[in-house]
Amino acid sequence: MEVNQSHLLSWILFTPLIGAIVLLFIPRAKDNLQRVVGNLFGFLGLIVSLPLLWRFQIGAPGYQFRESYDWIPSIGAHYSLGIDGISFLLVMLTTLLGAISILSSWSAIKNRKKEYYILFLLLQTGMLGVFMSLDFFLFYLFWEVMLVPMYFLIGVWGSDRRLYAAIKFFLYTLAGSVLMLLAILALYYHAHEVAGTAYTFDIPTLLGTVSQFSTNYQRILFWGFFFAFAIKVPMFPFHTWLPDAHTEAPTAGSVILAGVLLKMGTYGFIRFSLPLLPGDAVARQHIVTILMVVSIIGIIYGALVCMMQKDMKKLVAYSSVSHLGFCTLGIFALNPHGLSGSVIQQINHGISTGALFLLIGVLYERRHTRLISEFGGLSTPMPNFAAIYMIATLSSLGLPLLNGFIGEFTILSGVFQVSLRWAAWAVIGIVLGAAYLLWLYQRVMFGPVTNPENEHLADLNMREYATLIPLVLLAFWIGIYPKPLFTVLDAPVRQIVQQVNPGYYNSATAQRWNEKPPVAAAIVAPSNITKDGSAGKAKDKTNDKIEGRVMSAAAAILGAGSPSAPPPQIAATRENEAGNR
Repeated sequence: MEVNQSHLLSWILFTPLIGAIVLLFIPRAKDNLQRVVGNLFGFLGLIVSLPLLWRFQIGAPGYQFRESYDWIPSIGAHYSLGIDGISFLLVMLTTLLGAISILSSWSAIKNRKKEYYILFLLLQTGMLGVFMSLDFFLFYLFWEVMLVPMYFLIGVWGSDRRLYAAIKFFLYTLAGSVLMLLAILALYYHAHEVAGTAYTFDIPTLLGTVSQFSTNYQRILFWGFFFAFAIKVPMFPFHTWLPDAHTEAPTAGSVILAGVLLKMGTYGFIRFSLPLLPGDAVARQHIVTILMVVSIIGIIYGALVCMMQKDMKKLVAYSSVSHLGFCTLGIFALNPHGLSGSVIQQINHGISTGALFLLIGVLYERRHTRLISEFGGLSTPMPNFAAIYMIATLSSLGLPLLNGFIGEFTILSGVFQVSLRWAAWAVIGIVLGAAYLLWLYQRVMFGPVTNPENEHLADLNMREYATLIPLVLLAFWIGIYPKPLFTVLDAPVRQIVQQVNPGYYNSATAQRWNEKPPVAAAIVAPSNITKDGSAGKAKDKTNDKIEGRVMSAAAAILGAGSPSAPPPQIAATRENEAGNR
């Protein structure tokens, strides 16, 4: 039907909400009917999103499936929806993990089933609205609405310390949201004053006026949005709410928290923070350097803390701090490899970490404990469980032919173009990740059955297979044939890089990142560039100087002083160097 085609995003957005409304009229005593209806609308949410797979026009510029209607004309707020390649992938991830998470709750939720499914479907609508909104007022509404269902999911159906974890999650996220609201209002009013445009909350319009702002105002807006997104990711040192929320949340809550909610922060960085970076090269480079260093700290810190955990769920929770550090590292590399790798790694993290949380939930339903010391030798009574657990583990640590390798390799390729040392520090996180994940698997799965209670544990049932097999198939598909994802991301990533790092494409030797093998960019000090633009004659000296400048900038961030030279600039490619020798 034509109406359905022209309002496809609205159908996807409000299908879970319709399910929540239907559940309101089901009598509380009919538990089975509540489960059926909840799972039905969770599955319908996935079904109605499937037409995006063949209707989305790959390579088309701008946003697709646009819907825009006056909402509050007096303040310039509109009901405005649209998606590009980045939000398209995140919307599909949300609908998939939403359906899987609701299905995983079939036997795990024992009380207040009606309220549980209503809140989960409301949460689904809030998350989808964040990725679809093209109006700041609407975006902020969905951003805040999402907090309430998640607060209750943790606080009512969580574990022993659920209230503490729920309140901590709510307060942390709300604090960042308040700063973001102030930044939105500042952008709203300043755009009218500087550009002379009518008052509007339209996201493309407002972000299009940022280039006319002063450097100081751009810097203020950037940090205002930054704290909201950094808390949501979460970046170090704003991560302390995450392990408690993950550990205390029910299994489905942990899956959707890791798989989707954390991606709202990285999505915000890409959609809003990058366009708000100061136009001044020096100011922009200082901000980027800070965030790259913080990302690397998060990668290594999260991995080291994982090594010390005694609770399986908390270990996987801290691994998210490390893995999302790779995502932010790729974002602020400001090049196509970094950005595309970051988005793909966000999808990968949702798949692999979601699977790990589902598997831990399977064990918790059978044993009601998550302590690593309570298990051992589970591959004997649960061989199929052990096999899928191994695939999820290898996916998470980035084994080739599985999805994690594609994202991490692409991110490191982009970071290497900016700084060899930053890439080298990030690799340490990959090594540590393999250590704590394989060590966890060895303690839980191998060896003799050390606890008599584990000797007769039931293997996976059909419902549990239904939640895990789709994630396993996706892990192999992305790892073996990731081309469709890179193709979808080509146009939006190119548009962002042209805006925030125009020199990347303006270079005479810049090449399309998805058509030819990647060419790493050399970071060259301006004083070493000759009149013809070459830098190859002083390659060794330049590299030494640049590495010193990068480290001095990092030292300034950590309080060891200030850099003695201006920030480096990406001025030529290594291919250009070789040609000019």
